[in-house]
Amino acid sequence: MTPRYKVVATDLDGTLLRGDLTVSPRTRAALARADARGARHLVVTGRPAAGCRALLAPLGYQGLAVCGQGAQLYDVGADRLLSSATLDRDVVRALVARIAEAAGPLALGVVTAGLAGEFLVTPGFGERVRHGWRLVEDAAGLWARPVEKVLIRSRALDDDGLAALAHAVCAGRIGVTHSGEGMVELLPDGVDKASGLAEAGRLLGFGAADTVAFGDMPNDIPMLAWAGHGVAMGNAHPELKRHADEIAPGNEEDGVAAVLERLFAP
Repeated sequence: MTPRYKVVATDLDGTLLRGDLTVSPRTRAALARADARGARHLVVTGRPAAGCRALLAPLGYQGLAVCGQGAQLYDVGADRLLSSATLDRDVVRALVARIAEAAGPLALGVVTAGLAGEFLVTPGFGERVRHGWRLVEDAAGLWARPVEKVLIRSRALDDDGLAALAHAVCAGRIGVTHSGEGMVELLPDGVDKASGLAEAGRLLGFGAADTVAFGDMPNDIPMLAWAGHGVAMGNAHPELKRHADEIAPGNEEDGVAAVLERLFAP
């Protein structure tokens, strides 16, 4: 029996990856089975392309990846960006100021454009500066180069409240999504995982009906809505679960594998 789906689209963090940022042997085997049945694995992640290399290399992943919440199409094997979208810095700075007027002081981060992009953060963005982050003492330094996304954090509002406020302020100007704890993101208007996945489909010759998609956070809602079958992980945000066709076991319980084993059974 020919499998219904030609593409397996997976988020990385909280979905394909376990908490230690590895992919389990069971999940690797399930992806290999899907590949043997003619289905392509396509990574669709909020991480910028520059932050995906070390995660994808152990998988032997060589194809196209949708990165930066859909802002980047990245040819992994060639280590080349096929497309990239950036924010209007004047517009986003003005909108960030308006959000801060309502929410109080914000800690900020930006991802600069391109394969050499950096994650720049202001003091207070995190309890510590993580590996790969670069601290910028003066917030003006965030805007010296083109940026692909801006991340905002508030001490006064939780993530859902901050995302709702940002949606209200930014509607029709730039996009807003929530991709993880402390990760409320501002993106170019019209950019999301669905737009990136659809563009990949135009290049590779597949459509929504050909796709099963897996995610765990509200930033995955557009992708799950676009795909022929949308799967939320057991550990997913409640809002994503409300938009899913199916709830899988959590990422630590090999939820992606559990669904693929059924869909691509011999």
